[in-house]
Amino acid sequence: MREVSSCDSGHEAMFRWLHLNLADQGTRSWIEGAAGLSPATRELLLSADSHQRALVEGTAVCCILHDLERDFDVGDTARVGALRVMVTPDLVITARRHPLGSADIVRQRIEAGARIQGAAHALDLLVGALSQNIDLVIRRLSTDVQAAEDGFLEGHKPPTRHQLLGIRRRLAQIHRMLDGTQRVFRRLEQDDDLPEALHPTVEKLSQRLQGLDADALEVQGQLRLLRDELDLQADQRTNQNLYLLSVMTALMLPATLVTGLFGMNTGSLPFTGSYGTLGATLVAGGTALATYLFLRSRGFFR
Repeated sequence: MREVSSCDSGHEAMFRWLHLNLADQGTRSWIEGAAGLSPATRELLLSADSHQRALVEGTAVCCILHDLERDFDVGDTARVGALRVMVTPDLVITARRHPLGSADIVRQRIEAGARIQGAAHALDLLVGALSQNIDLVIRRLSTDVQAAEDGFLEGHKPPTRHQLLGIRRRLAQIHRMLDGTQRVFRRLEQDDDLPEALHPTVEKLSQRLQGLDADALEVQGQLRLLRDELDLQADQRTNQNLYLLSVMTALMLPATLVTGLFGMNTGSLPFTGSYGTLGATLVAGGTALATYLFLRSRGFFR
């Protein structure tokens, strides 16, 4: 196995893997003029449409898969990019506009000694790298959910709604990616024109993606339970505050009635002597106490 400097470099190997950058105009020109590519294959590789889909034409299997973009210093940018793949018995072409995490994983595995033994092995290696890249994000999100749950249960640092919303957004993004990729491989499984040599690999990858999506849904379930607990706790605090406010209102209502009565500018008001204020205060306090005893006897205080 050796690296080539250009797509048309001479080679003795029976199998080639070309990883192309679609942001390079020279790459797009090469795809448009490549003799071994059908018009449908060129359209899939060069199309601006990034919707996940699959195409089987003769011995060529083409598809668009979603992966997470990366930068030079950031492994996970939270942006979704399109990976365009064409697999034939003697050639694999992968193309992208922005750097993707799966491409780095494939390169690292090849540098570590992985040997590609045909189209099925190349497809397995590629989708396995894509699954590993997504699995790393799912594990990190699962760790974040567990840390938030521990903080909530211990009470020292409960999670904020903004933090949980960020986790929920990423999980929804991952689920949509995996759901679309599963649909692609299910369509390939059901396509009668799929080359026989790729059937076992496509079936295995479909099961792997299904398991990965189940992991993402499990983390979503944990997050949903945590959000329900937080909402329940917030509702309990609100109900408790409303209960205390209602009790305070009930206790102060008789006293408010007494003070309102003595505030009227009418004749013959009681307690107009030297100790009238003290008497009115005692009456107001007595009515509040009587109200408290009444509510307590009725079980309003817990």
